[in-house]
Amino acid sequence: MNSSTRAALKFAFPQTLPILAGFLFLGIAYGIFMNSLGFHAIYPILMSLLIFAGSMEFVAANLLLISFNPLSAFFLTLMVNARHLFYGISMLDKYGNLGRKKWYVIYGMCDESFAINSTLNIPNHLDKGKVMLFVTLLNQIYWVAGAAIGGIFGSFITFNTEGLEFVMTALFVVIFIENWFSTKQYHSALLGLLLSAIALAIFGGERFIIPAMLAILGILTLLRSTLQKNKEATL
Repeated sequence: MNSSTRAALKFAFPQTLPILAGFLFLGIAYGIFMNSLGFHAIYPILMSLLIFAGSMEFVAANLLLISFNPLSAFFLTLMVNARHLFYGISMLDKYGNLGRKKWYVIYGMCDESFAINSTLNIPNHLDKGKVMLFVTLLNQIYWVAGAAIGGIFGSFITFNTEGLEFVMTALFVVIFIENWFSTKQYHSALLGLLLSAIALAIFGGERFIIPAMLAILGILTLLRSTLQKNKEATL
């Protein structure tokens, strides 16, 4: 490992420590859940490696137990992970010039990797592509490790895991608060909160995510030049 790669890894690792705690905990819960359904440990390990979409992996576990219906599985997956479409659009500029590294960071872009890479202030002396690659890779390693631990040792654990999924909500609250205190520009955060609250009031808790993201994407696109000028003025 050359000095540039070591420096990128050294910078990326501390950024992912909050994810380490959340992913290990929820990954273990996922492995235990798969074990409780009768699946061998290899299933959560391979699914976390190949799918790497936490909420969809929980859904996929149930899909494996019902009659084969690929069309239904496709639309269910699209509904659960539609938010990634908006993540991808917003990261075109950051990921577009990464060369071969972009293929993995695109594949491995989960909610948490997006939250870090989209807001990370990377020093100019570091390779930005390597930093974002390591953020993505480390997050997947945490998730796979948690799923493996839960899958292998799940049969020895009998406590009630109901409610463990809330750890991801708590994790996002921590990331949001940390980003709030590390920036001087609050326009995007306030717009996101306001538009999400409006969408929640109109569409309800089960259907508000996609309308909220469409509204956030549309308004931030319209205000992009203004927000960019404000950001440059504060630097």
